[in-house]
Amino acid sequence: MSAPHIESPRIVSREQWLTARRELLAREDASARALAELEEQRRSLPMVEIDQEYVFEGRTGKATLPELFEGRGQLIVYHFMFDPSWDAGCKFCSYLIDNLGDLSHLHARDTTIAVVSRAPYPRIEAFQERMGWTVPWYSSYGSRFNYDFHTTQDETIAAVEYLYRTKDELIDAGLDWMTQGEQAGLSVFLRRDDAVYHTYSTYGDGTALLHGIDNYLAFTPQGRPRLEEKGGWLRHHDKYREGQR
Repeated sequence: MSAPHIESPRIVSREQWLTARRELLAREDASARALAELEEQRRSLPMVEIDQEYVFEGRTGKATLPELFEGRGQLIVYHFMFDPSWDAGCKFCSYLIDNLGDLSHLHARDTTIAVVSRAPYPRIEAFQERMGWTVPWYSSYGSRFNYDFHTTQDETIAAVEYLYRTKDELIDAGLDWMTQGEQAGLSVFLRRDDAVYHTYSTYGDGTALLHGIDNYLAFTPQGRPRLEEKGGWLRHHDKYREGQR
C-alpha cells in the first residue's frame, strides 16, 4: 500500500536549514508552554460524584465501576465503538488501542486504563483475542453507561449530546452522523475511599494525542494523516493485505 504523493521540501544549504530550524524551534517552545498551561487547566477542573451504579462484564465476570479501578486511585476509560450487532470493533478505535504500551507505567502512577464497549462480552473477547490485546476490556451491555457518557446516541433512552453539543447544535454544524449510534470518547475517574468522581471526558479529535503513530508521523515530511485520509488506508492491523478491510 503506497503512501500518498507529497511535494518534497525545497533543498537548501545546511546554514539555511539551521536558520529555519531555529525559527521553528521558537514556535515549538511556545506551543509546549501553551500545552503545559492547558494541562494545568485540565487538572484544575472540578469533579462530579457518580451516584449511578453501573455493572459491566469482563474476563472474570461481573464488575462495578469501582472495581474497574483494580485497587488504584485513578481510572481512564476508553469508550471503544463496538455495537452489539457488529462482529468486529471500530478500526479507528482499534488504531488507538494498538498505540497502548506497557500498562505498568500507568500502574506506577496509581492509574488503571480500561476499555468499555456496548457489545456483549463474548463478542469483545473474540475480537480482543484476534487482535492480541491484553488491556482490560468490559461490556456495558444492558446498562446506561454509554448513554450517560454520550458515547451511544439513542434519544429514546437519553438526550443526544456529543462534543458538549445538543442534537440541534450538531445538526446545525453539519455533524448529523454524530447524533446516532456508537461514538468514541475517553473519560477519567478518581476514587476517594468509597466514592467515585468523574473528572474529565473528551470526544472525537480530543483523543488525537493518544494516537502515538500519528505523533511519530507528525515529524515526517508526509505528516500525520488527516481523518479523511485514514478512511482510505486504515485497517485492523491483521488486515494489511491488498483488498482487505
